[in-house]
Amino acid sequence: MTDTPAYKRVLLKLSGEALMGRREYGLDTGMVGTIADDLQAVVAMGVEVSVVIGGGNIFRGVSAAASGMDRAQADYMGMLATVMNALAMQSALEKRGVPTRVQSAIPMASVCEPYIRRRAVRHMEKGRVVIFAAGTGNPFFTTDTAAALRAAEMGCDALLKGTQVDGVYSADPRKVADARRYEQLTYLDVLANDLAVMDAAAISLARENHLPIVVFNIHAPGAFAQVMRGEGRFTRIVEAQ
Repeated sequence: MTDTPAYKRVLLKLSGEALMGRREYGLDTGMVGTIADDLQAVVAMGVEVSVVIGGGNIFRGVSAAASGMDRAQADYMGMLATVMNALAMQSALEKRGVPTRVQSAIPMASVCEPYIRRRAVRHMEKGRVVIFAAGTGNPFFTTDTAAALRAAEMGCDALLKGTQVDGVYSADPRKVADARRYEQLTYLDVLANDLAVMDAAAISLARENHLPIVVFNIHAPGAFAQVMRGEGRFTRIVEAQ
């Protein structure tokens, strides 16, 4: 076992649902704390970490739009939900002594910083975790796309996607018993086979910027640190060799 991280600077993408624990809605403070512990362990390895968290545990814009709400308005409400999740994670991290900054694509000076790329980079260089909230600040873009965008802007070595399962499968392994698990895929494999990893815009953005995507199970204790050491179970998405 080695404590030398595989990547120096990373962005971790979490779904809002990852923070629900066993609840059907909202935040499970225990689960937020568990993920904060994992983040703390990775920061202790000397890795520069940034985070994007979705808002689906509080409000999902696409679902609201399908129910008749204006899509742009629904997406803005979803962005506000991501700010709530970001503040919860910031609180958990700082309780553990990890300096953290929240930067929002929608300015709200009373609660967090506005998104400023150079300032975010400087925070990371100083060992602070930066949580990017409010997606891209634009409707019709998912937080997956926001994660790929911010990872590219920060010059990250990899984009890590923390999910409910230990990699990318041909189908949902919780529903399909013989679903095939992949160790490695190309960006084109994901797009051509419509694999439910991230949306097409996020995959394309990662591909254009030669940004590896690493998919792993965020709920496995210590999994984030394991992946950073190149250990454990995960799927890598890279350019074809």
